[in-house]
Amino acid sequence: MTQSSSGESFKGPRPQSERGRAMIKVRDLHKSFGNRHVLRGLSFDVYAGETLGIIGPSGCGKSTILKLLCGLIQPDSGTIELASDKYGLVFQGSALLNSLSVEENLRLPLRSLKMTRAEQQKKINDTLKLVGLEGFAQAYPSNLSGGQQKRTSFARAIVNDPEIIFYDEPTTGLDPVISTVIEDYMITLETELHAASIVVTHQHSTWTRTAHRVILMHAGKIVWEGRPDEAVISENPYMKQFANATKEGPMLAANV
Repeated sequence: MTQSSSGESFKGPRPQSERGRAMIKVRDLHKSFGNRHVLRGLSFDVYAGETLGIIGPSGCGKSTILKLLCGLIQPDSGTIELASDKYGLVFQGSALLNSLSVEENLRLPLRSLKMTRAEQQKKINDTLKLVGLEGFAQAYPSNLSGGQQKRTSFARAIVNDPEIIFYDEPTTGLDPVISTVIEDYMITLETELHAASIVVTHQHSTWTRTAHRVILMHAGKIVWEGRPDEAVISENPYMKQFANATKEGPMLAANV
C-alpha cells in the first residue's frame, strides 16, 4: 500500500505471480460508428485478482469497451479473449427488474446453473449477507434507496461466482458517503472472489481507491497507463490535465 502526498491510500500493483493468469486479453481493437473512429488499436490485459480502471473524458470510448467485452457489439477488427464465460456486470443504472423482489432478481442468473432450489436459496442468502442486505430479500427495488439498489445490482452480478466483473460507472449519481460504501464493497468482492475486474468511471475516488492499474483514454487510444498513485503526480500532459480537471492541455475542449 502506498500513499499520495495528501495522505490518501492507494493499492499498488501486484507482482504477476500474485495476480494469477490473464483473464482478459484485448489486442489491437478497432471500432467505428459511421465516420467516427471510437477505438483505435486498443490493447491490454487484466489478470485474476486485479482491478483495471478505465478513465477518460466523455466520448473517449470507455463504455464502448465494456459493450465489446460483453459481446453486445462486435469490433471492426482486433481480438478479445476472455478466459471464462462466468462474468458479472454492474450497470451504471441498477438495471433491476422492478416487478421482481430482490431475491427474485438474484435468482435469475442462477436458473441456468445446475442447482437445487435449496442451493439457490443458500447462495442468495450468502450473497445478500456479503453486500449487507440481509433482511431485504422480499423487498422490491422501488422501495430501496439508491445505495441499496446499487448493492442489489452488485449482488446479482456476483451471485454466480463470476471470474470476471465489469463495472460501468458504479458510483455515478451517488452521494459521497454512499459512493465510499460502494467502493468498499468493490474492494471486498475483489478479496472474496479473486476475480479480474474492469471499472469504467469518471469518479476520481473510485479509480484511486479500487484500481490496481489505470489506463487513461483519449480519442480512442490509451494515452497513459500506470498505478493510481503514479497518476495523481504524473507529468504526462494528458494525465496531468485529467487529474487536475483543467482545460489547459492536449485534450481539446471540443473533444472532452
